[in-house]
Amino acid sequence: MSAAFFIAKRIYFNKEGEKQVSPPAIRIAVISMALGLAVMILSVAVVVGFKQEVRNKVIGFGSHIQVSHFDSNYSYEKQPLSISDSLITEIQSIPNVRHLQVFATKPTILKTDHDFLGVILKGVDERFDWDFLQKNLLEGDILSFSPDSLNNNVLISKLIADKLQLKCGDSFLCYFIQDPPRVRKFKIAGIYQTNFSDYDKLFVLGDIRQIRRLSNWDADMAGGVEILLDDYDRLDATYEQVFYQLSSRTDRLGNSYYVRSIKEINPMIFAWLDVLDTNVVVILALMLLVAGFSMISGLLIIILERANMIGILKAMGENNTGIRKIFLYVSAFLIGKGLLWGNAIAIFLCVLQKYTGIFRLNPEIYYVSSVPIDLNIWALLLINLGTLLLTLLMLITPSYLVAKLSPAKTIRFE
Repeated sequence: MSAAFFIAKRIYFNKEGEKQVSPPAIRIAVISMALGLAVMILSVAVVVGFKQEVRNKVIGFGSHIQVSHFDSNYSYEKQPLSISDSLITEIQSIPNVRHLQVFATKPTILKTDHDFLGVILKGVDERFDWDFLQKNLLEGDILSFSPDSLNNNVLISKLIADKLQLKCGDSFLCYFIQDPPRVRKFKIAGIYQTNFSDYDKLFVLGDIRQIRRLSNWDADMAGGVEILLDDYDRLDATYEQVFYQLSSRTDRLGNSYYVRSIKEINPMIFAWLDVLDTNVVVILALMLLVAGFSMISGLLIIILERANMIGILKAMGENNTGIRKIFLYVSAFLIGKGLLWGNAIAIFLCVLQKYTGIFRLNPEIYYVSSVPIDLNIWALLLINLGTLLLTLLMLITPSYLVAKLSPAKTIRFE
């Protein structure tokens, strides 16, 4: 054990210093460090959790990548594509592609005895991945399809059900404005709620064969293909691979494929989510400054209170570097204590929120009903390590104060 470390431990664990000025100042510095770290951890956990929740909801409705007809990308009345087995096999062979499903959309007017509402009927088939909607299903069951019969059951959102006073098992009519106009009767098999009002107020899910019959499409036709990926972080690379692989291909009708990622389909939402990263950086910087300046104040008070000791050590031949190490070790002990309490506070609040949802939000504004939490162990370690290193770096300059103290004066210092 070095002499500097030994003396630092004696200073830090000294119980006879309660009458000195430093304990209150040190407590304030430690509390500032703990609260600053807790705010940093909570900020990262909440923003990462919020981004993941919103992103998952957008992807749940629209998948990671969509392949559709080139001429129908800005309309829900899509031009059909012929989806061949070779196309499905080719896309599935691309790395990071987890699942493919066909879909079709068609605008309609949903009418009951009391009211009506414009919605989008989204047709899917037996390949549809129901995991997202299953997690958000409030009542009823998800749809199941038989290859031998047309399914008249649909899923609607709670938002639509409340507006039209519908419940599971009720039936309603859908009017399709086309030439000639068509009417279909559907029965509610289940009601979902994602709290993502942009989609909840819009989509009714049903059998894709209903849209094929209404639009006079062949059995292999659909509005497009939705591609789900294993890893969102590789979305851009996978999108480029799908794009270049299909850019020179056409279907059996001579139609070109148009490939878009979910970022292109919903640019405003993803731009908004990216802005949140800037907010986190600002919060981290401010908390580091607050914690750092609090520790600087505490260190300066400790140095001034130990001026007599500094003079004695210098008189005994200790150089400035060795004395500075003593006070940097003391600072490291204090920072460690602040980090310990900060982690305890942050982890407790994160666990409390994750399992109780005690802090609520307005889903009409934030798309989630409670504050989401995603606490990653690596992010936690990085925040702690970064805080420790940056705070110690901020304390190096104030520690040079020991070089200004003269042994002759400091030995007499009271």
